[in-house]
Amino acid sequence: MSKIRFVGLDVHADTIAVAVAEQGGEVRPLGVIPNRLEVIRKLVARLGPAKNLKVCYEAGPTGYVLYWQLTALGVACEVIAPSLVPVKAGDRVKTDRRDAVKLARSYRAGDLTPVWVPDATHEALRDLVRAREDARQDQMRARHRLNKFLLRHGQRPPADVKKSWTQKYMTWIKEQVHFEQPALEATLLDYVHEVEHMAERIQRLEKAITEAIEKLPPAMRAVVEALQALRGVAQITAVTVVAELGTLSRFPSPRQLMGYSGLTSSEYSSGNRIQRGSISKTGNAHLRRVIIESAWSYQHRPWVGGFLRKRQQGLEQEVKDIAWKAQWRLHTRYKKLAAANKKKPQIVAAVGRELLGFIWAIAVKTERKFPPCTARAA
Repeated sequence: MSKIRFVGLDVHADTIAVAVAEQGGEVRPLGVIPNRLEVIRKLVARLGPAKNLKVCYEAGPTGYVLYWQLTALGVACEVIAPSLVPVKAGDRVKTDRRDAVKLARSYRAGDLTPVWVPDATHEALRDLVRAREDARQDQMRARHRLNKFLLRHGQRPPADVKKSWTQKYMTWIKEQVHFEQPALEATLLDYVHEVEHMAERIQRLEKAITEAIEKLPPAMRAVVEALQALRGVAQITAVTVVAELGTLSRFPSPRQLMGYSGLTSSEYSSGNRIQRGSISKTGNAHLRRVIIESAWSYQHRPWVGGFLRKRQQGLEQEVKDIAWKAQWRLHTRYKKLAAANKKKPQIVAAVGRELLGFIWAIAVKTERKFPPCTARAA
């Protein structure tokens, strides 16, 4: 029977440090190779039959290209969560070679935690959704720059302009705000142009997201539509959840999904002393952000109408029943915590954590109607 070789890779943009842990044997570094497909192919051929290799590397800025290359060569590969790699407290030396050796040794011992690797469809959708999120952040920065510029030069909107960034507000800036100095006028025009450019960019990306949803596989598209039955979960939030999580049925229980999101309480307990703190924030930050934004809507009394009623048209009654149950439970939860004088950020975090349970229930119920996915949770 051939022995399995455990290979640890410390991956960078141009180089890969390689180490091998023999099954029941030594752990040795093999040096550094260029991060090129033809070199990786030669490495696999050198180390032996692909079926006898188990390769791992840490998730990082290089993405999952190496994972796809290795799996295409028939090699079992896993991408490891960097924050969960064991570290010796007294180890003060860090090199690529030592990192590769540590990965190979820990991988052989079973001490590493793999992350979920998206397929090409999920990866493309996630990049598009994150591009839209980047555009929103850039828009906020552009608006702040323009606002602070106007504030520095004593420009205040008239009394009939009550809200910022409305059409009326932008018309006031363009038609009534002027400066005698050409330098200030040029600055104003540039800031206004940037604000308008960011708005056009967001519209363009949201249109691309809508078109991408229409071309998704049936299972993914069905989950995106079903999640919109929930209050506070419109199209962008629903597609963000699917893009960041993939197949939600890979989580055996909603509790695991809550832990993955980082919305569960941190804990430091020893002996008879139990101490819990703020949320752990150890999970997916993009998912956590949209869930917290959605949770704010449950401060209002349960109600179905307007855009929510329109989103629920055509959905199964069972999905709508779950969404209605979520409204009652989460609104009641919000009121109880508010009555206990909890701070609003704490209340919203608790409501968001329970909202993930309803998201899991709707997604799993929808996914069961389609062929099962073999992806597993981190």
